[in-house]
Amino acid sequence: QAQFVESGGGLVQPGGSLRLSCLVSGLAFSKYDMSWHRQAPGKERELVAGILSGSTGRNYQDPVMGRFTISRNDAENTLYLQMESLKPEDTAVYYCNAGYYRALMDSWGKGTLVTVSS
Repeated sequence: QAQFVESGGGLVQPGGSLRLSCLVSGLAFSKYDMSWHRQAPGKERELVAGILSGSTGRNYQDPVMGRFTISRNDAENTLYLQMESLKPEDTAVYYCNAGYYRALMDSWGKGTLVTVSS
């Protein structure tokens, strides 16, 4: 069964930066497209960004376009999300999962909380 362990969240001021990591086990990481998702308080979980296997393509949702960068290290089974110019509306719990435009796995990690506030 796939397992996802997200880390790197925290409290940051508007305009600040954070780098999230997701360590993946239980699946052939390098063969899977991967994605980041987030769930803000009182809202449904939504896709943030996706990356194809082999890093041959990426997609970003409009709210994060130009500010977030998704990447992966297949040798370390790790997915990353570099977040720049953070805004209060980026406040959410961030999760990773397999899949490019949607999550493929029913199992989710605990996520990592990002709070953007002054």
